[in-house]
Amino acid sequence: MKIFTIGFTKKTAKQFFLNLKKAGVKCVIDARLNNTSQLAGFTKKEDLKFFLQEICNIDYLHLPNLAPTKIILETYKNTKNWKLYEEQFINLMTSRQIETLDPKIINNSCLLCSEETPEFCHRRLVAEYLYAKWEQVEIQHL
Repeated sequence: MKIFTIGFTKKTAKQFFLNLKKAGVKCVIDARLNNTSQLAGFTKKEDLKFFLQEICNIDYLHLPNLAPTKIILETYKNTKNWKLYEEQFINLMTSRQIETLDPKIINNSCLLCSEETPEFCHRRLVAEYLYAKWEQVEIQHL
C-alpha cells in the first residue's frame, strides 16, 4: 500500500498537478477541516475536484475526520507547541479510529493539506498513524 501526501502552499498549480500526475495518484483525500477558504486558491473544494478530474483524471474525496479540530488548531496557533499538537491530534485519531477506514480508499491516494512541507503538518501524522496500524504501508511526501 502506498500513501502520498502533499501540501499546496508555495506551489504553483502546474507544480501541484504535475506532482500528483507523475506520482500516479488515484485519489486526492482532502484532510483539511476548512476547504472553502479564499486563501486556498486553486485548491478550494469544488475547484480542486474539477481540476483534478479534468487535468489528471484523479478522484477527490473530502474526509474532515482526518483533520484536527478547531480547538486543537487554535491551541497550536496560540502556543506553537508542536509536541502538544502532535499528542492531541494522535489522541483524536485514536478516538476516531481512523484505522477503520477502508484501505482501498487510501491506497495510492494522496493526503492533502495546506502546509508546504510535512514536518509540522497533520497529513504526515495521519500517514504515520496508518503506517503503524496497517501492514506494508509506504509513505511518499510529494
